[in-house]
Amino acid sequence: MKKGGTIFFCQSCGYESAKWSGQCPACRQWNTFAEEPAPKKSRGGPAPARRSGEARSGPVCLAEVASGERERISTGMKELDQVLGGGIVPGSLVLVGGDPGIGKSTLLLQVCRNLSDRLSGVLYISGEESLQQIKLRALRIGEFRESLKLMCETNLADIEEVVLREKPQVAIIDSIQTMYQEEISSAPGSVSQVREATGVLMRLAKEQGITIFIVGHVTKEGTVAGPRVLEHMVDTVLYFEGDRHASYRILRGVKNRFGSTNEIGVFEMQESGLKEVANPSEYMLNGKPEGASGSVVACTMEGTRPMLLEVQALVCRTNFGLPRRTAAGMDFNRVNLLLAVLEKRLNLPFSSYDAYVNIAGGLRLNEPAMDLALVLAMISSYKDIPVSGKTVVFGEVGLSGEVRAVSMARQRVQEAKKLGFTKVLLPQSSMEQVKAVTGIELVGVAAVRDALRIIG
Repeated sequence: MKKGGTIFFCQSCGYESAKWSGQCPACRQWNTFAEEPAPKKSRGGPAPARRSGEARSGPVCLAEVASGERERISTGMKELDQVLGGGIVPGSLVLVGGDPGIGKSTLLLQVCRNLSDRLSGVLYISGEESLQQIKLRALRIGEFRESLKLMCETNLADIEEVVLREKPQVAIIDSIQTMYQEEISSAPGSVSQVREATGVLMRLAKEQGITIFIVGHVTKEGTVAGPRVLEHMVDTVLYFEGDRHASYRILRGVKNRFGSTNEIGVFEMQESGLKEVANPSEYMLNGKPEGASGSVVACTMEGTRPMLLEVQALVCRTNFGLPRRTAAGMDFNRVNLLLAVLEKRLNLPFSSYDAYVNIAGGLRLNEPAMDLALVLAMISSYKDIPVSGKTVVFGEVGLSGEVRAVSMARQRVQEAKKLGFTKVLLPQSSMEQVKAVTGIELVGVAAVRDALRIIG
């Protein structure tokens, strides 16, 4: 490639190409190539001498390798600790992504406040806001200790120098898309800059034992902007979800080398910052109507945590030849599939009715265990007969109308019992798992037709 030329990077996998292509030959993704200035070639030098304590190049026995287990550091927020797998692991690199205004910076500033009470060094580096803007947000959150230090910088070389000099225990980088290295000619936020900046931060975290949180912007598809390799390089990837116009927020772990990837944390955005929601089920059911048709309480599993929520359905006769279908919070195709099952197996004329489905609270769910609750909500709205507000429903519905077993049935029943519900409608094949639970009525159903006993 001639000097001063350009090169094309795949934003999904980081593949380099001398010319643009519609499809990446490495990851087979479409329209992911971005043009950037060609990186400058550096002269090769001798390999650095091996420092004492570094691993030798030859293979070693597994029994000779130290486990390296270190005590985790609590963030002072139980919901965040649960998503991280029990707390912060020293020397880890954590990526936090989310939509603009969702509360990423607020969450990490609250973490800095909690950690500054117990740790001697916490460094917050911002490339997007001034010190005055950070101060205004900090005043809303509360009082901070002197162990928290702020810095506004985007030059990664200067940041590395400050981190090596200050040696903080926890550092926040807000955000990775604003950081740049002078040796790379492309603009901040480009594939080359994001990849190289993450590599530098990863080396700092591992060599110095510093826990580094990275804030990442997201694209319109909801993924972290930049090369996909960014998520592969970090130890933990957290996504902040939720409607920015609603008060709740969900922190979901999609990758975690030090814990489970199925955990979530629930927060409520208030004037003084983010507040933890200790009982998400009670929060999601707040405001549920009494005696209304088309409303059913369902139980879903978010990781290892059961959560009760309200499934709403509105079925009305269509005014056109083609019925309208709307799904908010559930898969649109799944709703159409269940409507077809009801029309075929129960002879209900849904082809002449509009159907509107909603998950109250703005959650987005894809779990098959919500099928039975959705079916009952649509039948309840169609017949205009309400389902008892003290009944919880869960189960997967197959194409033959059968109700199939779901995982963690006992945890779901125990959550319903804890919140004061008196009856649980669940798959007949899951009754064996929950027979030891007492104090609540358990009704097992083998098919959708059996479930109609609930609403007549």
